Amino acid sequence: MWSFSKRNRQALALRKHIQKLLDHQRDVLPPQNVETVTRALTDLNAAVLRHSSKESVQEQMDRTAATAEKCLKTYPHPSWRENIEVLLVALTVAMAIRTFFLQPFKIPTGSMQPTLFGVTSQPDYSDPFHPDTNTDFVIPAGLDRAREWFAGVSYVEVRAKVDGELERINPPVKILIFNIYQTLVIGGKTHWIWFPPDYGDPRLDRLERANLTIGSSYRKGDQVVRLKVVSGDHLFVNRLTYNFVKPKRGEIMVFETKGINGLPQDQFYIKRMVALGNEHVQIGNDRHLIINGRRLDSTVPHFEKVYAFDPKVPPMDNHYSGHVNELIHAKSRPNDPYHLAPLFPDESAVYEVAPDHYMVMGDNTLNSLDSRVWGDFPASNVIGKSFFVYWPLSSRFGWGYHR
Repeated sequence: MWSFSKRNRQALALRKHIQKLLDHQRDVLPPQNVETVTRALTDLNAAVLRHSSKESVQEQMDRTAATAEKCLKTYPHPSWRENIEVLLVALTVAMAIRTFFLQPFKIPTGSMQPTLFGVTSQPDYSDPFHPDTNTDFVIPAGLDRAREWFAGVSYVEVRAKVDGELERINPPVKILIFNIYQTLVIGGKTHWIWFPPDYGDPRLDRLERANLTIGSSYRKGDQVVRLKVVSGDHLFVNRLTYNFVKPKRGEIMVFETKGINGLPQDQFYIKRMVALGNEHVQIGNDRHLIINGRRLDSTVPHFEKVYAFDPKVPPMDNHYSGHVNELIHAKSRPNDPYHLAPLFPDESAVYEVAPDHYMVMGDNTLNSLDSRVWGDFPASNVIGKSFFVYWPLSSRFGWGYHR
């Protein structure tokens, strides 16, 4: 009985498949072909409904298949067609997941360090932006190179193939989110960089901070680029949760910059949400936020590390140092021309968040362009909350970072 039932299921599957092909081709087939295939399908269905023997059903299946092969048009390259259909389905599912559930996001800057890391680069010359940079690095080989790659470390090295001037630096060519190649033109000769890393800073897309200047002259064999790049954290953003519950203070969220004055209108930022609509915000001189008169400290959920700093130690880059207002920033960096907190000149300044808006701040308080500069933004700008670091394989991989 099991074998008979199985044969009938196979017959019905064959009938469904041929019927689908017939429906697709009905408008282009001769009427007699349509009639012949329809009659064969009817006979096959009748054999199943009569509970015929498995031999009879198999015989009718063979006749139906032969009729379909004779009367229906065959698709060219069926294996390619099937593979493409599978690929399209996979892409559709992936886009649906990205749109409604999890969206990949890469962190380009260091505004959330040391919680989440942005892209950092180490050139082989003294970096004027960071004069204390250690430039004495050796490019590893073999297993050491592979090990560093999994840790997010990449190296870029280019030597001149001919004598000539640097004529052009092209941006990386991308497919989706992956850099495929980048080219430099020296003395009319194209120099290729395969799978260049994500440089982070848009200026680095053209290697402008790699000590390259258009018009510079090189001799054959001269070193043109030698750069060590540490990948920023790549994470998944949970797009689903905030459709059902509102963000909680201290959660790390991703939002779009559209409509925020003073910011590019086509980017996504990631910061820690610190204040909600209708709340009154101050930044104390002790580097603690004050919300509606209540001082936040390390006992508040999601702020355990943000406020786990020694108040006797001045604020430092890439360390948890609380949040600084303009007064404390000026004392910490008296020669810094940038104003990180114009909305909070000192601890007496109070900012009222608009209804249905949020304020956000970076954990790297001395190096973060955040709501201390441009204020709050509408809740509708929120994309989702940080969820899972999937690259590189560092201590922050997975949920190994403080959220």
